[in-house]
Amino acid sequence: MSSEPRIAVLIPCYNEAASIAAVVRDFRASLPQADIFVYDNNSADDTVAIATAAGAIVRRESRQGKGFVVRRMFADIDADVYVIVDGDDTYDAAAAPKLVELILKENCDLVNGARVPTNEAAFRAGHKFGNRLLSTLVSMIFGKRNTDMLSGYKALSRRMVKSFPIKSSGFEIETELLIHVLELGLPVDEIKTPYRERGEGSESKLRTYRDGFRIIWLISHLIRDEKPLQFFAAVAAVLALIAILLGVPIVVTFAETGLVPRLPTALLATGLVISSLLALTAGLVLDSVARARREFKLLSYLGMAAPSAKRR
Repeated sequence: MSSEPRIAVLIPCYNEAASIAAVVRDFRASLPQADIFVYDNNSADDTVAIATAAGAIVRRESRQGKGFVVRRMFADIDADVYVIVDGDDTYDAAAAPKLVELILKENCDLVNGARVPTNEAAFRAGHKFGNRLLSTLVSMIFGKRNTDMLSGYKALSRRMVKSFPIKSSGFEIETELLIHVLELGLPVDEIKTPYRERGEGSESKLRTYRDGFRIIWLISHLIRDEKPLQFFAAVAAVLALIAILLGVPIVVTFAETGLVPRLPTALLATGLVISSLLALTAGLVLDSVARARREFKLLSYLGMAAPSAKRR
């Protein structure tokens, strides 16, 4: 006997009393068959009371940070399609059915809602530049599959959610989500969706420099973990280049005079060459480990049923 797919709208919240009622109302109208979950992250305002009055299922996560909230959501909630959206009322709920449709009918595992600002105030210049820079960096390393890596509006399949080992604690969760699906080669899509500025009384929790640094730090760690051969080969190349720059004059002097007048520099150059070889060896070993980890994650993913418009 078939039944309709289960859809869950996940809304992580921290001090969103000014906007959460509108978000719950709009997604209730856009996806009437969905369960709407609001996860409060230690709000000091009336977010919980307002979300409850609006009809959402309200739960709490005490560890501060969006990554912790998403980790708890993914662990607690069982659904066929997950729509995750910020609680600041900046994303267009009318786009949600299209996001869900691509998961169910096209068997996508992640559909990104790429932001199209409705006015200049909606997307600050610094955030736009940082988003473009980070999206380009990830595209160069892991492949270009979307244009707005840091969007907080996404639809996800159950098999992707339940096989995703989250490590992030903060806003870098969007980056980790994308890199996970790119590294495994999972089907990804993207649609454009309007993005409006926050309403009166709503304040952004994103800190441009702090969170930007955390995202870059995460990307560097994921490159090391997922592409260790490339990472350590680059380290080896830098060490080898420095060794050559230091060592060539010493070799030339030795060829001309038979003397090594700068023994400490010669020892340093020799040490750098050895370190370069060690880094390359580490990259080769860790590349085999990373391949095994990737295969294990892929097997875990393949153990889940594919999304479909009807559940059997």
